[in-house]
Amino acid sequence: MGEQSDQVNVWTYRDASGHEVGIDLIGFHVEAEDGAIGKVDRMAEDFGPQYLVVDTAPWIFHHRVLLPAVTVRGIDLERRTVRVDRTKEEIGAAPPLVEADRHTDHDLRAELALYYGPFYGNRLP
Repeated sequence: MGEQSDQVNVWTYRDASGHEVGIDLIGFHVEAEDGAIGKVDRMAEDFGPQYLVVDTAPWIFHHRVLLPAVTVRGIDLERRTVRVDRTKEEIGAAPPLVEADRHTDHDLRAELALYYGPFYGNRLP
């Protein structure tokens, strides 16, 4: 248990992200550090893990990725854009969201927490 307390909670938005509860991000364009990666297809922000499911077409045809909330660097409501602080390569190397409804899968979320956690060390950027 002590090990997990040292981990960053990747499932919450950073204060500086501009996220506000109740704002629907579905359809917003998602931009990685090195370019556009797709659009928000689904999101979770209520109770429990907060994340975005991003449809990466045309970057990767018919492929979806799950991005933990901590990856969100900024939200521009006017431009309908979500900026994330990972590169396309880093996002593409993450454990895949193979099935459309797998975003609720606890095992996938655990894999993603292990993958994204080290990018942030023990504190948020």
